[in-house]
Amino acid sequence: MSEQKEQKISGKKKGQRTGAKQVKETPLVPQKVSDTLQDKSNKKASHGKLQKEQDLLILPLGGLGEVGRNMMIVGFQNQYLIIDCGVQFPDNSMIGVDYIIPDMHFLQGKSKQILGILLTHGHEDHIGGLPHLFDVIENVPIFATPLTAGMAEVKLARGGKLAKTKINIKNAGDAWDLGPFHIETFHMTHSIPDGVGLAITTPAGLIVHSGDYKFDQTPIDHWPSDFGKLSELGKRGVLVLLSDSTNAERPGTTPSEMDINKAFEDVFAEAKGRVIISSFASLISRLQQVTTIARRHRRKICIVGTSMIDNVSLATKLGYIKIPEDSIVSMEEALSLPDKEVLILCTGSQGEPTSILGRLSTGKYNAFSIKSGDTVVFSSHPIPGNEENVSTVINRLFRMGANVIYHSLMSVHVSGHACQEEMKLLLNLIRPKYFIPVHGELRHLYQQAKIGMYMGIPEQNIAVIENGQSIIFNHGKMRLGDQYPASMVLVDGSNVGDINFDVMRDREKLAEGGIVIITLLFDKSSGGLFKEPRIQQYGVLAEKEMSEIQEELKKAIIDFCIKNKNSNKNNLEKDVEQLIRKYFYNSIRRTPWVFVNSFSV
Repeated sequence: MSEQKEQKISGKKKGQRTGAKQVKETPLVPQKVSDTLQDKSNKKASHGKLQKEQDLLILPLGGLGEVGRNMMIVGFQNQYLIIDCGVQFPDNSMIGVDYIIPDMHFLQGKSKQILGILLTHGHEDHIGGLPHLFDVIENVPIFATPLTAGMAEVKLARGGKLAKTKINIKNAGDAWDLGPFHIETFHMTHSIPDGVGLAITTPAGLIVHSGDYKFDQTPIDHWPSDFGKLSELGKRGVLVLLSDSTNAERPGTTPSEMDINKAFEDVFAEAKGRVIISSFASLISRLQQVTTIARRHRRKICIVGTSMIDNVSLATKLGYIKIPEDSIVSMEEALSLPDKEVLILCTGSQGEPTSILGRLSTGKYNAFSIKSGDTVVFSSHPIPGNEENVSTVINRLFRMGANVIYHSLMSVHVSGHACQEEMKLLLNLIRPKYFIPVHGELRHLYQQAKIGMYMGIPEQNIAVIENGQSIIFNHGKMRLGDQYPASMVLVDGSNVGDINFDVMRDREKLAEGGIVIITLLFDKSSGGLFKEPRIQQYGVLAEKEMSEIQEELKKAIIDFCIKNKNSNKNNLEKDVEQLIRKYFYNSIRRTPWVFVNSFSV
């Protein structure tokens, strides 16, 4: 990514917010919590400063009220920690947007006060925004486990920001001090190796952040969550737990990664031709799983796509994935092998148009094409908002003759997040005084709040908040703090924060209605039309249909111009626009954008 000026992270000018709907000023908390917390929340501190030096600040800048762009600030005595900095994928209404990052206004000018960036794991929604973070701050160290650190290093190097930080490698179980904070990491099982939770001891109390987790008893890497550490933390006395809410609506427990082995065994046993498996490039455990099964079925492994190649290379180097070198082949070698002997790993499980699978489905990937007999596996759930894109790609692949397998047909994916019974177990182990559900849409946060109440946490001790709403702890008591900027910052190519929702609405309108361009050439001396109007249209009608009404449109414009010969040219242009819009609405019930340009000769 190209480097951007600092002020472009959150808008065109420093202090200006663009690129999103603004977060509601009213905090979203259970009613009794609201009554309890509001009593002191009317005293406002100046922007970016804590009200009192002894106050402990918790401020979410992303990931609360949404899935993605996770980012949390912890502050004490005007010193801060950042937990994660991720991206969010756009929904179908955000035409042309690549991804979304947190609003980082709060951090501007605070580089010397930020003691460190703590990364829980290497998924894009937790580390994808790091290059943009270092447009706002610099010389702030990163602390991460080996795999996460490696993935962050690759991302920062590509963005040209690696020189602005130092990456410190910490293993699960390590502990260290940063200013007033004592930080401990503990292993939590997730869908990527090396995930950790955080225990942050502050003078105001102990904060526990679960990270993304599930309590998988048979993980692919044989490394379950650190139940001993969780229990030990609970015995110390935890002030507040921040806990993953993604699957709060799902009863029971999340299936183990091992449970999908049989489905993959069946896929390879039944496939007559090539097997193409699409997943997130960061699902290292899944890649290990499918490559192990592929080798048992005597298939060579071809890895395509920059992010997939980089992640497999890094994970192999660090020992998190083991694939014999003689099992991996290049694309050229794969194409020369019998189809029955090939596994291709690629990205595109979310239906992204520019991904490998997205381009394969449109015939625009140059290296190879889908053919009859291929088996394509989508090894992921669609992220909310991506369902339509995924369905479109699946339908295209079927049309090309592929056998497409996805989760509703076969268990080829399991979630990496805890379900209700695992959430209850975590609450029982940690036994926090206060509880803040994080990482999820508002409905997920509320559902986990209910689980907390069911487990005996008083309702007034649970805060359901959205991005930008700070929580303050003072002398062991929780209250609402200030509301900070937390808008969506849209990234479109090299534009960061310059694209706002007005632009999105314009793009959507263009996509729905198309555009008509009218060019009028007037005679200076007579004031009349010098020649007949030129009409161009894109996305309104098929050429055949347009040609049928072309003469009628020209006549309507000529008659109107004759009738309004002496009108001001600017007014005439606007009137012609209205005339054309009305014509299309009356004839085809569509309202394209109409632009009229007039010139005199």
